[in-house]
Amino acid sequence: MSEMNEYTPDLFELIDDEGNKKNFELIDAAELHGEQYFALIPAVEDDDFLNSDNDLVILKSVYENGEEILASIDDDDEFDEVSAFFLGRLQEILENYDDFDEEYDD
Repeated sequence: MSEMNEYTPDLFELIDDEGNKKNFELIDAAELHGEQYFALIPAVEDDDFLNSDNDLVILKSVYENGEEILASIDDDDEFDEVSAFFLGRLQEILENYDDFDEEYDD
């Protein structure tokens, strides 16, 4: 099998405020205004994946006690700007995929 056909996702184990652990797959990352942001979706872990709510999760890189962690974005304006940025990039990718797909359907 060609290496081009292999895919290994970047997975992050996140812990919520209640101590629950869940794996997420990184789908995009970007630096905006000097800050690093990450767009993630829940990782496929079982057969219920297709029936679950798979919202896009957007987190910000922050440092606590010298350690980098991913944290939620508390400022509404910052969150709106960053989420619009990621959603725009995802839309562009999907449009390019549709164009590519149509090119090879003929």
